[in-house]
Amino acid sequence: MMVKANIAAETGFLRVAGFAGIGFAAVIVLANVVLVPSGLPPTGAGIAEVVEFFGAHQNALAAASALMPAAWVLALVFGAGLLSAVRRRGHEGWALVGFAGLVLQNGAFAGVAAIRLALPTAEGAVTALWALHDALFTLNGVFLATAMVGFSASGLSAGLIARWQAWLGFVSAALLFCSATLTPLVIDHTGPLGLLGLAGWLMWVVWLVACGAALVVEKRITTTPGGGSGC
Repeated sequence: MMVKANIAAETGFLRVAGFAGIGFAAVIVLANVVLVPSGLPPTGAGIAEVVEFFGAHQNALAAASALMPAAWVLALVFGAGLLSAVRRRGHEGWALVGFAGLVLQNGAFAGVAAIRLALPTAEGAVTALWALHDALFTLNGVFLATAMVGFSASGLSAGLIARWQAWLGFVSAALLFCSATLTPLVIDHTGPLGLLGLAGWLMWVVWLVACGAALVVEKRITTTPGGGSGC
């Protein structure tokens, strides 16, 4: 009876974590839907453009920022679910790397969000704050890449996700890592280099939904007294 209760509880958690991953993807897309059409300056934008946007679109900025705490919580629940699912299959090594990446990206983007909220009242510090924003925003690609490599490698070896999902994560991670590595060039030269991070980020969103769906349908595997496993 106790075993059945534990199985039901873990299955329920994995489903919650799966929906959290899908919800996380939805929230970050929604935040961008609020900001980008309003004219959010791209990485490397001039200070005049930055001052104009953050002075005229404080309502949009506030709405997008209000979504971020929920996004960070959903990301952690999703990551904990992935870690739990692969750990019981004996493949937690890379999953720990992936979870560390998620935690670090939460911290990095909290800094990005805080800078955006501070910019409208920064006055003389706008130039320095915007440079810090661009650097932190672009370098965050390292943490997203770490999360996808860790969870894709562990999920694939554990049989939790399909090969195409893992490769989607690896390709996205490569693009985001390249963008982060080229941070000085991305900041100083607006243009094609910025597309590396954008393409990687779009793949990251698809990867989140795919991995979230994998957790929703995941079945609990139990270890039998004879040492085998069963469902």
